[in-house]
Amino acid sequence: MSSKNKSIQQAEVLFITPPFTQLNTPYPATAYLKGFLNTQEIHSTQCDLGIEVILALYSKKGLEKLFSQINLSKNTATDNSKRIISLQDEYIQTINSVISYLQDKNPTLAYIIAERNFLPEASRFEQLDDLEWAFGTMGIRDKARHLCTLYLEDLSDLIIELIDPYFGFSRYAERLGRSASSFNELDNALNNPLTYIDELLIEILEEKLIDNHYKLIAISAPFPGNLYAAFRCAQHIKKQHPLLKIVFGGGYANTELRTLKEEKVFEYFDFITLDDGEAPLLNILQHLNGKRELAQLKRTFTLIDSKINYINGSELADFKQKDVGTPDYSDLYLDKYLSVIEIANPMHRLWSDGRWNKLTLAHGCYWGKCTFCDISLDYIKVYEATTAKVIVNRIEEIILQTGTVGFHFVDEAAPPALMKEVALEIIRRKLKIVWWTNIRFEKSFTLDLCKLLAYSGCIAVSGGLEVASDRLLKLIDKGVTVEQVAKVTSNFTDAGIMVHAYLMYGFPTQTVQETIDSLEIVRQLFENGIIQSGFWHQFAMTAHSPVGLNPEKFNVKNKTPESTFANNDLIHYDETGVQHDQFSEGLKKSLFNYMHSIGFDVPLQNWFNFNIPRTTIHNEHIYNTITQENQTKLKETSKLVWISKVPEIEFYTISKKGKEIKMSKLIVNTLKEKIVIKMKVDIGIWVQTLINSILKSESKTITFEEMENNHKQSQLKEFDQFIQSEAFSLLRESGLLIL
Repeated sequence: MSSKNKSIQQAEVLFITPPFTQLNTPYPATAYLKGFLNTQEIHSTQCDLGIEVILALYSKKGLEKLFSQINLSKNTATDNSKRIISLQDEYIQTINSVISYLQDKNPTLAYIIAERNFLPEASRFEQLDDLEWAFGTMGIRDKARHLCTLYLEDLSDLIIELIDPYFGFSRYAERLGRSASSFNELDNALNNPLTYIDELLIEILEEKLIDNHYKLIAISAPFPGNLYAAFRCAQHIKKQHPLLKIVFGGGYANTELRTLKEEKVFEYFDFITLDDGEAPLLNILQHLNGKRELAQLKRTFTLIDSKINYINGSELADFKQKDVGTPDYSDLYLDKYLSVIEIANPMHRLWSDGRWNKLTLAHGCYWGKCTFCDISLDYIKVYEATTAKVIVNRIEEIILQTGTVGFHFVDEAAPPALMKEVALEIIRRKLKIVWWTNIRFEKSFTLDLCKLLAYSGCIAVSGGLEVASDRLLKLIDKGVTVEQVAKVTSNFTDAGIMVHAYLMYGFPTQTVQETIDSLEIVRQLFENGIIQSGFWHQFAMTAHSPVGLNPEKFNVKNKTPESTFANNDLIHYDETGVQHDQFSEGLKKSLFNYMHSIGFDVPLQNWFNFNIPRTTIHNEHIYNTITQENQTKLKETSKLVWISKVPEIEFYTISKKGKEIKMSKLIVNTLKEKIVIKMKVDIGIWVQTLINSILKSESKTITFEEMENNHKQSQLKEFDQFIQSEAFSLLRESGLLIL
């Protein structure tokens, strides 16, 4: 028996992420919990059944079996599916090469794939003529990845039509899980015969369970698209391994199952936990080991005497962020994930292209006020940050563990002050990483802070603009204004960081005029180049948001029937009577064009097939906002950071009114250019010495007050004049940041 199999046998817990989340990177929940159990010296193992099912399906052996089943029912196929079936030999012969290419294992295949002489093509490729302009000068390797993505989507269409209507790359039977107020439909589906995808899933799952000594199977379902497969896994385990105990948790349970009343669920699971999983999981293990009474579990549903009981009798507090350990990605097939490119949306491309180590800077949301958000739930309302040193320690551990330096900080909203400290710590340790995260468009994101974040490896941020209307932003309690968003996005863009905006329409009381004015703001943001990516979504009222909890305050009515199973998305009626869904197509179509820098001159009316009012927003509103001069406020406590090399210094003499004046040139070699800064000799020497002292200090920073005192101690005059000088401005451009 291999050492890996011995390790699996000795594990107390098997963590499972059911199909499907992402093709390019594992969802982090099980890695977080495995890392936590490491701190408790409890051995566990984990698997992402999503990527394992995909790799089994999209293989030569998998397609041979798939087509052998399809050939029995091909007479009912559409013309598109018949074409794919007729090319089945070509698909079978190319699939292993495509998967290998998407795993970055055979990069030279890009040349033949990009020439379109290698892959069989069906209906997904018809969009290429429409999208060719969107490629621009896209590199050969990226274009090849996009073509491979279309190839996989063609096969996906075939599977959905003739094999399994529930199939989807990043979700499985999502319709059954989304707002499933009744368990009956899901239960009926689970009592149907296994689909072909189900059979693959169960076969792989069973391999994990053979000859095991697990005490607990922990299934984490983050999204509705994981729910069906989670229950399928549990169903198989209960049937074939009835002595195993199963716990269900994750994002879906945390939001949808808080008022669970359906006893049938416990035919599949023994326990369902809510919110942070560390303490509830530890309590369950202690209970199974005979060290804790059932009544002393934490935030856990279970069945007692055929009745659902919610148990929260544990005195064990939730673990602090500093104590939860480093996420542990071992056991996962990190080198087998697929980098696909759908290309329509820059942020969505970033999401699906490349493998990102997911890590959290802080627990919860430091703002925690937005009225559309589930701020009543602990995962948002309980805010707790840890230190920059702890975070960067974890970054270094994960790099050693995974061999990759890409990080996605999956915060609700990353705190600016902590982002600054993390960036400084990354710079102090001379780490070279790439990262992106979600933010609020806080005014504290000055240009200098954005430059610092970029220097530490930040390549993109996403943030909620929501409804681009100051009245509605106030009603949402977003804590930002349109003007503030424009200035902050301009700062990020100027620093070279891509900006993605989450956009909302249909918020309660939103008028038609406000929807059109919001679109005009979005148009101007793109036209001025200060956001590069966006996504519109229609407002959804959730049970745990201020709107859902108090709909009458927002002039909406809750029309959701009583639920015994899932309860989160609420059916509601906006008493203003506006049919918000009629704007969906026009908003998305216009945004698609704006993201590709076209359509700015198209009248807004042209995006809609019904009459809309003229916008009331001035056509240069955003331009005027971002071109207003912003003076950085210099405080005594402001931190100075130098992010370039130590400047070289040269001396020379100039003649002025018959006098010779000794001058100096500071030569700063940045990554992109050489900048020459001229100043008097004594000032030049002082500046070079000051920069050296910043770089040699333990914190790699000094305060503005310390710089001023240093200036006085050097017996130099006119400090205020120096701060206002062109030389100081050039120093700022060269790498002197004031935070």
